[in-house]
Amino acid sequence: MSTNQPPSADPAPPHRGKIAERLLPGGTEPDPRFTLANERTFLAWIRTSLALLAGGIAIEAFTADLFLEPVRKILAVLLLLLGMLLSGGAAVRWIRVERSMRNKTPLPLPLIVPLLAGAGALAAAVVLIFILWR
Repeated sequence: MSTNQPPSADPAPPHRGKIAERLLPGGTEPDPRFTLANERTFLAWIRTSLALLAGGIAIEAFTADLFLEPVRKILAVLLLLLGMLLSGGAAVRWIRVERSMRNKTPLPLPLIVPLLAGAGALAAAVVLIFILWR
């Protein structure tokens, strides 16, 4: 009795591409649900960054009669810088978490959280001081 089955061969692992291999070296693929959750978190940080950028533009464009020019510029620049930093921080956070999951190491601390909290508190303090001073 003969079987006409081809010899079994292990399929080659999927190739992710050179950029992915450079950004995510080593480790094993995590559960896709965790990767997608990491991506959703990244997108939430990006949405927050876009809101800060829009807020900075709005402060500069629409509050000329509300704030003195130096205060308006400080607030606008602070919001724009915070939006830029948050966007970059979101990318760094995404890659650090992804690498951590692949290598089964503890997740890194979110360094952008204290940055956002501190800058938000500073912006609120500037507005509060201006309102009390006026």
